[in-house]
Amino acid sequence: MAYGVQKSEKNLTILGAETVFNGNLSFTDDLIITGKFSGTIDAQGSLEIDKDAMLDVDSITADSIIVSGNVTGNLIAKSNVQLKSGSVITGDIKTSRLRIEDNVQFSGKVTMLEKANAVDLFSINPAEYKTTIRRVED
Repeated sequence: MAYGVQKSEKNLTILGAETVFNGNLSFTDDLIITGKFSGTIDAQGSLEIDKDAMLDVDSITADSIIVSGNVTGNLIAKSNVQLKSGSVITGDIKTSRLRIEDNVQFSGKVTMLEKANAVDLFSINPAEYKTTIRRVED
């Protein structure tokens, strides 16, 4: 099985194909779901939904989301959302970057989030910092 979650310093957890999970799920590292899930996911890490996975959620919030399976519910990703070929998504998407491959069934609306400018607090003078904050807040 080739997973799209990139290797990092984070731990990787896999909810296997035989897993059926109902409820609220929170995690800080990376997760791959290959089974069935219903409820809410609130994560700081990356989430990959395998091609055989079936999710029925209120919402999924994560840093990045890769969907190869079936998802009913809203997706919110700070970094990006990837909809892989063969995936079926019914729900709204909010993200900074969106990639949709061919042969994706998507029903919903997309809202693009603006990325906040990265500011190195130790190398910027106070006047520039205040200007940057004002731009981000507007």
